[in-house]
Amino acid sequence: MNEIPLSTLYLILFVLLCLSGFFSSSETGLMAVNRYRMRHLANNGHRAARMTQRLLRKPDRLIGLILLGNNLVNILAASIATVIGIRLFGDSGVWIASLALTVVILIFAEVAPKTMAALHPERIAFPASFVLAVLLKVFYPLVWLINGVTNLLLRPFGIRTRAEVIERLNREELRTLLQEGGQISNEHQRMLVNILDLEHATVDDVMIPRHDIVGIDLDDDWETVLNDLTQTLYTRMPVFRDSIDNVEGLLHIRTVIAKLTEGGLTFGDLKRSIRSPYFIPEGTNLMQQLLEFQSRERRMGLVVDEYGDIQGMVTLDDILEEIVGEYTTEGKERSRAIRHLDDDTHLVEGATSVRMLNRRMNWDLPEEEANTINGLLLEVLEVIPDGKTCVRIGSHEMTIVEINDNVIGKVMVRTRQSG
Repeated sequence: MNEIPLSTLYLILFVLLCLSGFFSSSETGLMAVNRYRMRHLANNGHRAARMTQRLLRKPDRLIGLILLGNNLVNILAASIATVIGIRLFGDSGVWIASLALTVVILIFAEVAPKTMAALHPERIAFPASFVLAVLLKVFYPLVWLINGVTNLLLRPFGIRTRAEVIERLNREELRTLLQEGGQISNEHQRMLVNILDLEHATVDDVMIPRHDIVGIDLDDDWETVLNDLTQTLYTRMPVFRDSIDNVEGLLHIRTVIAKLTEGGLTFGDLKRSIRSPYFIPEGTNLMQQLLEFQSRERRMGLVVDEYGDIQGMVTLDDILEEIVGEYTTEGKERSRAIRHLDDDTHLVEGATSVRMLNRRMNWDLPEEEANTINGLLLEVLEVIPDGKTCVRIGSHEMTIVEINDNVIGKVMVRTRQSG
């Protein structure tokens, strides 16, 4: 080394520091790159993204290569710096060179490159992937040996290095990813998150309670039946005799509308248009029921308990409204279940869904206790109130103002503002 000019040693040291900065920035850039954006670009034919994706499929080999190169150039840089230090300062040059090189590497080969790569990972990772792919082929035997020993050491701890395991997202992580997606509009974010929420809700949360079911009673006189068909706001209705417990089937108004408008609809025509009833077990989650509606080509079903008793009715529109919000005439009718009295007071129908109230009003009522306000209050009181009763649930003061046939009809809810 004594024969090599100082200018050459300086040049070699500069090149080694540049290489150290390259490996440091490449490591940070490749680890920080957005995997899902990279996958999207790769699927659209982006060559650099494909190369980066190929390298990241084996993260242990990639990290092994980068650390091998980084440590190699840093050790060589330290040796060169020591030679320069000794030639300039004698024996004191060893610690002077070590101190100076530590500061230089820390600033110019570690902090600055890694900071830039963390802020702009694609600008670093994509070009670096081509260089690293070539280096991986050149040093593959050595990298393979190093990773083989490393993986043996990690195996007893149950650590796996497959990229598929690292990149897998659970439902809650996907929810966070959607909510923080700055390129997605608020409405689209809300709908996507609502789709994930279908797994946590059941048909009990959105069904129309049995006492609110509107249908056609075949035991009524024919004029009443025709009037019900003419005046209804619904496109599908259950058909029963005397009560919903004696359900005959489900009727799509479209199948009888032509004869109905011409005045030629007969009882036999109505009977032939009735489709067999479709029953849904209570507790079925909404995502599963959405798929069931699709596979069975149905849009309405009756919710039954374990004894086969009808508890309510749910439609495809009820589930879709959980995703996109209310949009049907039926939804508008149900929205009248909440009347705004003043800034913190509302008059709520007892049959209103607790889950719907929490979502629409941003309340925090417990959803585990019951599905409706009526059920929630009965659960809390443990008796059927015989008059005006006030109860506090969380930050909500609820006053029962109407009771019909042992069913709570209307409740005045006053929400106490926190703080």
